[in-house]
Amino acid sequence: MVYPDSDMPLYWEAEYEIVQALIVAYPEVDVESVGLDQLYKWIVALPNFADDPELVNDNILSGILREWYEEINEYN
Repeated sequence: MVYPDSDMPLYWEAEYEIVQALIVAYPEVDVESVGLDQLYKWIVALPNFADDPELVNDNILSGILREWYEEINEYN
């Protein structure tokens, strides 16, 4: 697993990097139980999140959630 550079700013289009930061921040979470509102709150609370929170939409959040699910289930 690749861990993101904690100093690297995160923007909405960096799905993979956001997912890596979420995996580190929430290693025990059941991704299938995460809703879009909770996901949004977790992402904007990441210490290196640097984008405008208002620029997100459900498609972006769904893409991040899908990427997260695929990343943690890659070897299962």
